[in-house]
Amino acid sequence: MNLRQLEYFIRVAELGSFGKAALQLNMTQPALSRQVRLLETDLRATLLIRNGRGVVLTEIGKRLFDHGVSILQLVATVTEDIEAARDEPSGHIVVGLPPSMTRRLTPFLVDTFRRELPAASLAIVEGLSTHLVEWIAMGRVDLGLVHNPPPNPALQIIPVLDEALGLVSRAARGDAKVKPLPFAQLADYPLILPGHTHAMRRLLDTQAAMSGLKLNIALEVSSVPSILDLVDAGYGHAVLTQTALAASDRPKAFTLRPFRDPMLTSTLCLAESAHKPASRLVRQTSRLLRDIVSHAESL
Repeated sequence: MNLRQLEYFIRVAELGSFGKAALQLNMTQPALSRQVRLLETDLRATLLIRNGRGVVLTEIGKRLFDHGVSILQLVATVTEDIEAARDEPSGHIVVGLPPSMTRRLTPFLVDTFRRELPAASLAIVEGLSTHLVEWIAMGRVDLGLVHNPPPNPALQIIPVLDEALGLVSRAARGDAKVKPLPFAQLADYPLILPGHTHAMRRLLDTQAAMSGLKLNIALEVSSVPSILDLVDAGYGHAVLTQTALAASDRPKAFTLRPFRDPMLTSTLCLAESAHKPASRLVRQTSRLLRDIVSHAESL
């Protein structure tokens, strides 16, 4: 059975006329009649009977019509599925995450990526925002989440999350309700901070300079988990976001007092190259990352 002939037969049956069907199919009526006769010959059955008003289906024709409609619908479904598979993003993508978010986001990102983009492969690298910006500009990383990136013509930046920074201290028994800390009082605390290349440190140093404060830097440590270990051991205090604190093994061991006068905010951005067109895979992964970050509090 020829699918094209089956389609012609169904169109004639639906319209009840060879002439109307020929016009709709953009072919001559004799050519259409010949194709339907070939179908009848193949099936060794009369499918249509002509009358003065057009054509009507025979009993066998009615049965073929019902089957034929289902067959053509199934063919259309298969075709759409194949087209969708052909358009499904594929290839390899490298995503960069900052240390404060890697541990928290990676399992959910991998699970969502595998479910929604099964034809593609994913690599995740961890790095400070400063390094991720360089890697994206160089093409080593396709897409990354970075904190407070400076303007860079090589990057396209999309802000995705604003988070308040605060003073992180070791929790004590019977701690009262946590109150915001006036930024001017930050100079009274020994601080354990990452180096000057860290995005949060640059933000903190800038605000301190604008406020005329000289910070008491007790230690400089690049690793957030190590900073928290030192805070827990009593060596000083840290300045972090709630997300960074939640990613630790023991977030309840610490308190976080957000700053006021002024409030200090860290902006998490999605960054990609501004010099090369974004592939479908990059666009889809970008969407996944934005969705995941928007639900970060519930992860």
